[in-house]
Amino acid sequence: MHNGVGGGELLRQWRQRRRRSQLDLALDTGISARHLSFVETGRSRPSRGLLLALAEQLDVPLRERNALMLAAGYAPTYAESDLNGAESQEARDALERLLAGHEPYPAVVLDRWGDVVLTNRAVGPLLEGADAELLTPPINAYRLSLHPKGMASRIRNRAEWTAHLGHRLARLARLTGDPRLAELLTEIRSYPGVADALDDFGEPATSDLLLTLQLTHPAGDLRLHSTLTSFGSPHDVTLSELTVESFFPADDATRQRLQELSG
Repeated sequence: MHNGVGGGELLRQWRQRRRRSQLDLALDTGISARHLSFVETGRSRPSRGLLLALAEQLDVPLRERNALMLAAGYAPTYAESDLNGAESQEARDALERLLAGHEPYPAVVLDRWGDVVLTNRAVGPLLEGADAELLTPPINAYRLSLHPKGMASRIRNRAEWTAHLGHRLARLARLTGDPRLAELLTEIRSYPGVADALDDFGEPATSDLLLTLQLTHPAGDLRLHSTLTSFGSPHDVTLSELTVESFFPADDATRQRLQELSG
């Protein structure tokens, strides 16, 4: 990510991204502004502990903290596990139990980039009519939801839902500085109606706790509340980036249809 940029310069970029002054950050970290200035300009080499303390104050995600450590000449601090590997079997089993326990209502586990990691069986019926290419792994939730050959044409409150997803992606891209997320945001903005929806529905002051997805379906319209849950270990990059998106019926008719579809 840092493309040869030194640790001090990368730290300065993070401070500016978070709109923090040197004095403000130095006070919160318990060092002098002069020391922080020397660290950012490369005149002083920070200790591993100081770098981690500064990263914590700046709310740098774990993946980017590893990049910061590498740029400063240290080994990465946080492990990056393979969710399919033996070392993550316990975490994967817990996620699968969580998803299964949510049936007959849909739930999906997404990674940082919106790629589908796990789903429960209730998700399948929601995807009827989507182009096979968009259902080829890795399935990306942003593409599947917003691409005209995906679910977009079946979403009744399309502009509202599009803005919800688009602003979510934009916030994450700003938070992480991840170029892959920035590229994905550029891609979805090129889809018909997406840029207009983002302009018409401004980003909310706070993240949406509850939003209703109104979806047409051969069995009858579905109205679903969506909630996001983030979790993970503070010492593992992969687990810290996972998000569970759970859908709940917003009315009795939807509850009954989901129960029938699960049968």
